[in-house]
Amino acid sequence: MDSSAITSVLVANRGEIARRVFATCTRMGLSTVAVFSDPDAHAPHVTAADRAVRLPGETSAQTYLDGSAIIAAAIAAGADAIHPGYGFLSENSAFAQAVIDAGLAWIGPPPESIAAMGSKVNAKEIMAGSDVPVLGDLDPDTLEPSDLPVLIKASAGGGGRGMRIVREIGALTGELTAAAREAGSAFGDDTVFCEPYVERGHHIEVQILADTHGGVWAVGERECSIQRRHQKIIEEAPAPLVERLGGDLRERLYDAARAAATAIGYVGAGTVEFLADGTGRFYFLETNTRLQVEHPVTEATTGLDLVELQIRIADGERLGETPPPTTGHAIEARLYAEDPANGWAPQSGTVFDLDLPADVRFGPLPRAGVRVDSGIESGSEISVFYDPMVAKVISWAPDRRRASAMLAGALGRARVHGPGTNRDLLVTILRHPQFLGGDTDTGFIDQVGLDVLARPRADAAAVRLAAVAATVAAAQANREQASVQPRVPAGWRNLFSQYASKRFVDPADPDTDIEVRYRFARSGVELPDDPTVTVVDVQPTAVTLEIDGVRTRFTSDRHTDSQRRTVWFVDSDTSSVTLVARPRFVDPSAVGAPGSLLAPMPGSVIRIAVAVGDEVTQGQPLLWLEAMKMEHTVAAPSDGVVTELAVTAGQQLAVGDVLAVIGDRAHEASGSIEQSDPKETP
Repeated sequence: MDSSAITSVLVANRGEIARRVFATCTRMGLSTVAVFSDPDAHAPHVTAADRAVRLPGETSAQTYLDGSAIIAAAIAAGADAIHPGYGFLSENSAFAQAVIDAGLAWIGPPPESIAAMGSKVNAKEIMAGSDVPVLGDLDPDTLEPSDLPVLIKASAGGGGRGMRIVREIGALTGELTAAAREAGSAFGDDTVFCEPYVERGHHIEVQILADTHGGVWAVGERECSIQRRHQKIIEEAPAPLVERLGGDLRERLYDAARAAATAIGYVGAGTVEFLADGTGRFYFLETNTRLQVEHPVTEATTGLDLVELQIRIADGERLGETPPPTTGHAIEARLYAEDPANGWAPQSGTVFDLDLPADVRFGPLPRAGVRVDSGIESGSEISVFYDPMVAKVISWAPDRRRASAMLAGALGRARVHGPGTNRDLLVTILRHPQFLGGDTDTGFIDQVGLDVLARPRADAAAVRLAAVAATVAAAQANREQASVQPRVPAGWRNLFSQYASKRFVDPADPDTDIEVRYRFARSGVELPDDPTVTVVDVQPTAVTLEIDGVRTRFTSDRHTDSQRRTVWFVDSDTSSVTLVARPRFVDPSAVGAPGSLLAPMPGSVIRIAVAVGDEVTQGQPLLWLEAMKMEHTVAAPSDGVVTELAVTAGQQLAVGDVLAVIGDRAHEASGSIEQSDPKETP
């Protein structure tokens, strides 16, 4: 294949990674083709491409996992190459072979290499035969309590899906079943295996590039130890562990990664992942035969465009003799629509406003600064069908502390109005002394605790100020919209009126009302309950408040959410606060029965473990929801009796839908509960 063979690239993916690949293709002068499901019909990645082809359906199985439909789309749109991105079909050897058989260029490793690494069990056997250190597999049927803890992993995929830590032998069977079910849903293969679990490990990975002429590069290492649910949320290059231990650790990691690539005849961009302990011993985990989510930190520290190199390698070009050196430090944070304090529950809905400060988008940073890669824009919808990542925010600076400060500052200043996100958690981690000291491992979040890390950055005083700002901004907007005569505002009178008021609720503390009383007078805005606060300037969307001689500007943005609530998003230089208007009159139909258990996230019911009339204890699993390819347990909030089951297996739910009603045992004993037939469970 000559260097001009590829002219048009279809990306068999969606969201952020599709836009990322399109950006490089455009810089290279290549035309681009997007594919999209029905929920993604108006997604930003669709308009970012020159052409787009619909994949009828909603779920991944109907659309982005339908290889034949994607190949047909490429041919119909005139593409001569397919880039798989990450996830979906990116590590599917049969799809790679089908692309090649269709006469299209495959921008990825050979199908044989993908197949060799596609089963983690097989991959470990190959690595063991190539002198790459591995952790031994364990037979679940012969496990003893002394073998615990163990980690159950999906053989066909990653990203935290199909992974479970087992610390008690009695939980093994149930966790194996749940892991297999989750793996089958995410990857179409429910094979799982067990290996020893390293409690305080470091997740270290080496970026590799290999051409068709035998050239193999190890392009720096990354550390991805800050994880939740076994999925990375903060990644950085170079690895703090490697920097701290020094010696020959980096070169040993590089040697092992190159050996792994050579053992399977690798071509293209890939990642060899290792689990290391605090002394520098490391073990092979897997080879990701694709581009990684966290590839921007390697681009930032090397100046390379890894997507461009993927395309050039697919075109038959050679790598140079040696890769470029790494300089400075880069950190990536994954901004997710999720609630860390509520079991990392994914969130969905409309993103009303998204403004992430960036020096560069979808490309290497030329100097110290911040890069943003996102598949979401203001007005986008975060769907229940796909991963809830909003954006990847990446910083590069000459040293790690400066990179941390820049990234935390960019996230802190961002306007993110819509579903709740993990933004405050990310900022707290990036500013935490333990993180800044480089003393982190895969147990960091559990060690520090979500009570510290997931705590909102806005304390009670900041929430109160946000409520004051929202109140006077909304009142000013009403005054300007309701003027009855030129230069005479509505409601004008000679004598003072009584104080008006507005009530809010903070979603983080829904049981506490926040009431703000105010009055527009000749001398300005009066706040009888906030005597230390002075309103310096008020506009319909921005308010300047002075507290103890210090002036702070607040911006206020009002929207109606999917539950028809009026929601205010109030931003300042130190915090972002979401407030929900407390309605003056409560709709009786909106009041649930006492003991109602509500859906914490959108998703579908996959299993029900109880029936009407069952006694349950606090924390007991009642049912399981699948949301965004992850399985979530809904547990009993208190002891009691199941008096009502409002859902059935397979039912699709929205946030706030009633799942069940838990009554107390005293009522059950008195015969006040009407029994009904138990619902069938799968």
